[in-house]
Amino acid sequence: MQPNKLFIVTRRHHVLFWSVYFLFNVLRWGNYFDDYLYSLKTNIIGFPVHMILAYLNIFVLMPKFVYKRKYFSYIIFLFGSLLFMVFIKFNLTFYLVSENIWPEGPEVIHDFNFSYVIDMMIGELYVMTFVTAIKITMNLLEEQKRIAALKNLQSDTELLFLRSQISPHFFFNTLNNIYSLSLEKSEKTPKIILKLSELMRYLLYETKTKRQSLEKELICIQNYLDLEKIRYGDLLKVDTQISGDIFDKKIAPILLLSFIENAFKHGANKIIGNVKIDINFKVVENFLYFTISNPIPKIVKQKQNITQSGGIGLNNVKKRLALGYDSDEYDLHINNSKKLFTVNLKIKV
Repeated sequence: MQPNKLFIVTRRHHVLFWSVYFLFNVLRWGNYFDDYLYSLKTNIIGFPVHMILAYLNIFVLMPKFVYKRKYFSYIIFLFGSLLFMVFIKFNLTFYLVSENIWPEGPEVIHDFNFSYVIDMMIGELYVMTFVTAIKITMNLLEEQKRIAALKNLQSDTELLFLRSQISPHFFFNTLNNIYSLSLEKSEKTPKIILKLSELMRYLLYETKTKRQSLEKELICIQNYLDLEKIRYGDLLKVDTQISGDIFDKKIAPILLLSFIENAFKHGANKIIGNVKIDINFKVVENFLYFTISNPIPKIVKQKQNITQSGGIGLNNVKKRLALGYDSDEYDLHINNSKKLFTVNLKIKV
């Protein structure tokens, strides 16, 4: 159904264009000759010639020769077509309208002479060039739309790919937690399974849009933190602060969770003993100020830079920010001090 509709719309545009152009020409030459009937007759003969040459150039000559860079062949066929159609126009005018086939010319002629041919060919070239310019402009606009659509599709596909890299890593760690607790026959097992179920439901059904409500994101993060607290017990202390109006705000799904996962993966998981992670969410007008800091394990400080150890997680979140937000909509700073790894993110919500 859709292709037929597009064809009908295109055909209507063609009919409208030629109708307006025909009416303009009849009035123009009718006023020039002070004979509107004569102008009508000559344009009825002339316009089929215009249309045949215009469409021949657009749909046959240019695709066959110009697009294939056969310019000499194009010129030969173009001028051959012009000469043939001018000859047809001359005879139709001579036998159907008037023997004076060039009243606007410098002199009265009754035969197919050089001056008439050159003048008519220039006129036909003018019409062909005008129509071809419109066609090329429309093609360029369509191509720009197509390229924009492909870029959007590419961005959406890459975002989905980046999200898919985050989710399996999270599930893998959580399932490991469940496995360990089940071996111990811990009473925490049902609770952690329920939390995991809530997160799976959110990640499967609530993260397909480009923006999700900040409120739901914070609930997702809280579920994640609850799971980690179950795993670490009293060894983990998470200080979470939320301030400002978090309602009716939007953010890219599971974006902040990446930073929190990184804090556990490269911080808490590698520290033996008590661990303290500070997380702050502050909404001021249309921006969220997010801060998270975690201690740096000594083994990491000795072997490699913590920013590099962030690996796929932090690289992904940087790509997601670049793909999903304009440069003036976010500001990311990552600080690696001697004892703390801190992320500061200002992002539009």
